[in-house]
Amino acid sequence: MLMMNDTKVSYFTLAAYFDIRAFRYLFFFVVMCLYALIISSNVLLIVVIGVNRSLHEPMYMFLCSLFVNELYGSSGLFPFLLIQILSDVHTVSAPLCFLQVFCLYTYGSVQLSNLSIMAYDRYLAICFPLQYNTLMAPGRTARLVFIVWFYPFLAIVVLVSMTAALRLCGNVINKVFCDNYSIVKLACSEFTAINIYGLLIMCLLVISPAVLIFYSYMRILRVCYSGSTQTRQKAARTCTPHLASLLNFSFGCCFEILHGRFDLSGVPSMLRIVLSVYYLTCQPLFNPVLYGLNVSKIHSLCRSLLCGKKFVFNL
Repeated sequence: MLMMNDTKVSYFTLAAYFDIRAFRYLFFFVVMCLYALIISSNVLLIVVIGVNRSLHEPMYMFLCSLFVNELYGSSGLFPFLLIQILSDVHTVSAPLCFLQVFCLYTYGSVQLSNLSIMAYDRYLAICFPLQYNTLMAPGRTARLVFIVWFYPFLAIVVLVSMTAALRLCGNVINKVFCDNYSIVKLACSEFTAINIYGLLIMCLLVISPAVLIFYSYMRILRVCYSGSTQTRQKAARTCTPHLASLLNFSFGCCFEILHGRFDLSGVPSMLRIVLSVYYLTCQPLFNPVLYGLNVSKIHSLCRSLLCGKKFVFNL
């Protein structure tokens, strides 16, 4: 209901959904299976890392943080999608919409911050192998994980609060989930402050992690170029999963930005929907498989657990 006297919105309409009555149960089943796969694969790896002391190293702690964030981000999207698929009226209450904005934006911010810390960790491991245990002591690892989660949550709380305070002249969002930029475009009040704050957030949560990733890999490449074949092989073995994850996440984020800011009406609606949720769907599915197969310790422990072999909990 849009109340024009005080321009307060009590609900939003998600206009990107189209009539899927003939296929709604098929879509529901597919989305449910994807969600179940994400939950089971990420929980499996969190348990494997948590119960094995041999994996209580900085790299695996950052991986555990990554998997926890993927559970968090998926839970901010998939239950919502499942309800909307079965619904005939694709609306969402304003408080629930802003809660979803908070969940999805913090997920994306924590994900990029986590990937940047992982790149920094690989840089220290490859460029300073003898000092690595000192540079990445348990206390420092814990502080880095805290920073990865704390600053995105704090920044996004302020952003969502500023958006919620806007007076809106509409309530139609042309997406299948709630998006902060789409809500701001509906504003009929001044939102310069949000634009300025958005630039600050971009510097803190996007540009800074990107610079750290770029710096880390430039230093890694420099060491590999001047190092031995063994050094290059070690770098390739440890950095390939991280780079693949980073590229996959970047692709999804780039399309999401393009989708929000440019007219993509020429793209088929189903393809737009799939690509708009790509970074929230494929990343949580892609990372457990990627790290589970490529990180030898995790691979061997998961295989032992799934095959019913003797699995020792190194507590």
